[in-house]
Amino acid sequence: MLAACNARSSEKKEVKKKSINRYTLAEVVKQPLSSSIRLPAVLEAYQQVSIYPRVNGFVKTVMVDRGSIVEKGQILLELDAPEIIQQYYAAQSKYLQAKAVFAGSKDNYERTLAVSETPGTISPHDVEVAKARMLADSAIMNSEQANLRALEATQNYLTVRAPFNGVITERNIHPGALVGPTTSVSGGAMLMLEQEDKLRLVVQVPEIYSAQLSSARQVQFHVNAIPGIEFTGGISRQAGSLNDRYRSEAVEIDVQNMQHRLKPGMYAEIVIPITGSVRAMIVPGTAIVTSQEKKYVIAVRNGRTQWVDVQEGNRHNDSTEVFGSLEPGDKVISLATDEIKNDISVE
Repeated sequence: MLAACNARSSEKKEVKKKSINRYTLAEVVKQPLSSSIRLPAVLEAYQQVSIYPRVNGFVKTVMVDRGSIVEKGQILLELDAPEIIQQYYAAQSKYLQAKAVFAGSKDNYERTLAVSETPGTISPHDVEVAKARMLADSAIMNSEQANLRALEATQNYLTVRAPFNGVITERNIHPGALVGPTTSVSGGAMLMLEQEDKLRLVVQVPEIYSAQLSSARQVQFHVNAIPGIEFTGGISRQAGSLNDRYRSEAVEIDVQNMQHRLKPGMYAEIVIPITGSVRAMIVPGTAIVTSQEKKYVIAVRNGRTQWVDVQEGNRHNDSTEVFGSLEPGDKVISLATDEIKNDISVE
């Protein structure tokens, strides 16, 4: 019996020794891991504006409808407000009257000043009174002119023009409707204008990748509504700060859309190249063990296993960036599991 027990013990040690010897070790390398990430994104119009009325009035004519292509400066609609026109004519009359009064007082001052050059004809007080009258009439004339220009600008608000080239995507107004700054329009704005020959692709980049965007600014994306076609664009701008709610940075890609195949509101999936961190250590992805409490790799130091807590970074193929108490040249078990205990002997 003693001989049998010794034989079984030797057999167990041999099995354990063979199991340890099967561990494959990988060397830790320090280098940034260039990779790419896939993120959801949404297409938006490069420019978009909701057109509201600036003054009170009735809609006289609407020159455009949903889907109309317009150019900058083109008339979109006209409003009718007779009281504004009458106020403009009244202001014009007051300005002309003030201008005539100023012209008379100016002429009177100049004549008085010329006569005063002859000693004893006109007292200096009369000259000062004439001058003061001229300056007062000049101020009144300038005030009436400013009022006229203000009403002229208000009158121009009756004609609504396109602020840029684009497409009318919404129309919520019809002739005869009463509109104004304080009058609500059914559906919101009178018109919605969007620029669609150039779009913005907006993507929220997670915090962990926001500082790793590649200097190669070209990215690829595809749209769910147009399968099988890859589109390209260039990273044009970054928000520079993180969203407090989602802990992500907004990145915009300008997309040329001269054929109007893409439309604002479409969802897309984008592939963004990232450079990785210069402080990262590279290990095989299978070397990372994930438990309920932590993530770690199993390093082999002086012939014994040692659990080393790590944080994961970028992934590319079978390699993964990790951050922890590792040094270049360290050996880790490439096929690690939680069954491999800490501080056991490895030959």
